[in-house]
This record gives sequence, structure tokens and C-alpha cells, in this order.
Amino acid sequence: MLRLEDLTLFVRASALNSFSETAREAGLQPAQVSTAIKRLEKILNVRLFARSTRSLRLTPEGENWLPYAIEALQALETGMEQIQPANDEVRGVLQIAVPSDLGRNIMLRVFQAFRHRHPALQLKILFSDQIADVFKDPVDIAFRYGINDDASFVALPLAPNNRRVIVASPGYLERFGEPKTIADLTHHNALTYLLKGRVFDKWTFTQDGNVHHVAVKGSMMSDDAEVIRRLAISGEGIAFKSWLDVSEDVAAGRLKVLLEQYQGDAVPLSLICPHRKQLSATVRLLHEAVKQRCDALLEGLPQ
Repeated sequence: MLRLEDLTLFVRASALNSFSETAREAGLQPAQVSTAIKRLEKILNVRLFARSTRSLRLTPEGENWLPYAIEALQALETGMEQIQPANDEVRGVLQIAVPSDLGRNIMLRVFQAFRHRHPALQLKILFSDQIADVFKDPVDIAFRYGINDDASFVALPLAPNNRRVIVASPGYLERFGEPKTIADLTHHNALTYLLKGRVFDKWTFTQDGNVHHVAVKGSMMSDDAEVIRRLAISGEGIAFKSWLDVSEDVAAGRLKVLLEQYQGDAVPLSLICPHRKQLSATVRLLHEAVKQRCDALLEGLPQ
């Protein structure tokens, strides 16, 4: 008889490409995961993984069966949600991936308030600027910046009008002066962000329908967006940041928006999940709570 735990371990092992990582995540020994996979293979009479001392990958049969295994687990989860008492429908564990800066400084308070309103819910929050793969990573939903044109997942808009702004601290501007045009940015220390080894040192702006690009340079860069924000606040240079990330700093006077006559490029924020079936009451309520917070922050976005 097929065991639910074995099915779950198979799906996680296919995502992590490692029995040891799957075991660590599940609190088991690697041998227990290996045994679970062998039980499945015996029942199905196929080999699900090609194993070697250095690698683990799905066989063609395993790849063909994976979507059915995922669908079966999702159907069970949906069924469990349906039989929960109506007065306590927000329960269980919700695994969330959220960008570093936005998550720590804006979203965390929303998550805390949401969990206090729903005490039967547990939140597992993963902070990272790496783009989460909602099909393979151990997350249920992800908050993602950028324009989403991938039809393979569901994207619920949160802040469609969010965009980047140029900011610097009053201390930095007092020492080095305030740029008056985007050309002046080339004479300032730019705090640049990097992702997967790529440095984002070409900033894009729009003015009166015309698109402008400027190549910047600086002495400090980071793959953590929160680090860039902290460096800007401490007066290390000028940053090009999502308005949502710096809105509270601007309101508090820690940062000042520069060159407001130019529009920074769009960075809409969305809630991502793999399938529409996963839009549970919990996810929809959390989406509503986060959207309310984003709407309030966007009211201060310079026009």
C-alpha cells in the first residue's frame, strides 16, 4: 500500500536532488528516505531515481510520475482544508519566501499581525533575494518583484505601480552635494546591487516619455538589498531602490528622494503560487493584508 509519507519524501527529494537534504528537512535519517523511495519503486515497479555516489536525479519514469504525485498531495491538502471547522479555517503551516529588505522591514510586521489574528496558523518565513522556485523550493507562496509574464504560476498583484527611486541620506548630500540631473550620478558613489554575479550598474529612468540610461559606479556593492539600504542610510552613497523598501526611511527623514523629475523603472510586487488550487483562504487573507499595507505605502510615492 502506498504511504503518504513516502509520497511526500519523493516530491521533496525530486526538488532537492538529495536524500540527505530531504532527510534533514524532514528530521529523518538518510537511510529512512532511501527506504521510503525503494518502497515506492517496488509498488510502482519502476525506478524513480538514478543514483550515484555524487548525484541524484529523476529517471524519465520519475519525471513522468512527479506531477501526478504533486497533484495527489495538493488534492489531499485541499481536502483537509475543506473539512476544517468554519470558525478556524486559517490553520496549518504556511511557508513563505520574501525578499530580504522588504521582508525584514515591511512584511514581517504584517506577518506578525496576521498570525496573531489567526493563532492556529504557523508561518515559516524564508528571507532571501534569490528568486524562489515555487515548484521546487520548500515554499507555498513567494513575494516577488518584477513584471510577471510566466503563465506557469499564479500571480496576484500587490503593488502594480511600485517603482524605483534614487535616494541618499542627508549626511551624504551635505558632504557631496545633491545631483541635479541623472548625468550628475556618474560623479557620485553608487551603491549597486548584484544578483548571481551580475552587477546592476545601469540605471533606467523615464522623463516625459523618453527613456534614459546611466552607467554608475561605486566602491560598495552587495547581493543583499537590505545591505544596500543600510549603506545608504549610513551615508555611504546613492542607491536606486524600490519605493516600498525605502518609503518608511523617507518618511522618517533617514533618506531623501532625489531627481524626482525622473521616473525610475517599474518594480511591481506580486504574490506568487504554483497553482490556483493553492489559493486557500489563508493565502487570500494574507494577500489582502499585505495589499492593504502596500497601498498605504504607495500613497507617499513621489509623482
